[in-house]
Amino acid sequence: MKEFTYTIKDPQGIHARPAGLLVKKAAEYTSSIKMIKDGKEADLKRIFAVMGLGVKSGMTVTVRAEGDDEDAASEAVQKFLEENL
Repeated sequence: MKEFTYTIKDPQGIHARPAGLLVKKAAEYTSSIKMIKDGKEADLKRIFAVMGLGVKSGMTVTVRAEGDDEDAASEAVQKFLEENL
């Protein structure tokens, strides 16, 4: 299991456009990838789950990847967040 935390910097938080791109990125991997905020967990491969977290600017989320390609999945999601959110 790989896990990291990230603080959202985008002034709009995680909104529809980057959420859709994040889901597409997560779908490239077979590992289970979850985003956790305030004890709520969302599957990063499901856009409604990601949007349902209601992540705003300045909030910190934890991302957890678990599976065969967890290293690559974790690195890719972390890079995506740093470049887009």
